[in-house]
Amino acid sequence: MKLFRDLLANEDGATAIEYGLIAALVAVAAITAMGALGTSLTNTFNTVSGKMTNANNAPAL
Repeated sequence: MKLFRDLLANEDGATAIEYGLIAALVAVAAITAMGALGTSLTNTFNTVSGKMTNANNAPAL
């Protein structure tokens, strides 16, 4: 009976689960931020590439 009381009173497993949930939330936030940053970088590089192509095709002065 004491063993069961000790197991119920033990909160080490709950703490590990909480840390796991925090790590999962941080990972989801990081993936979301990196996805948004990747899209922004893609748009920026496409804009720069387009301007460089237009500048290359412009008539010489």
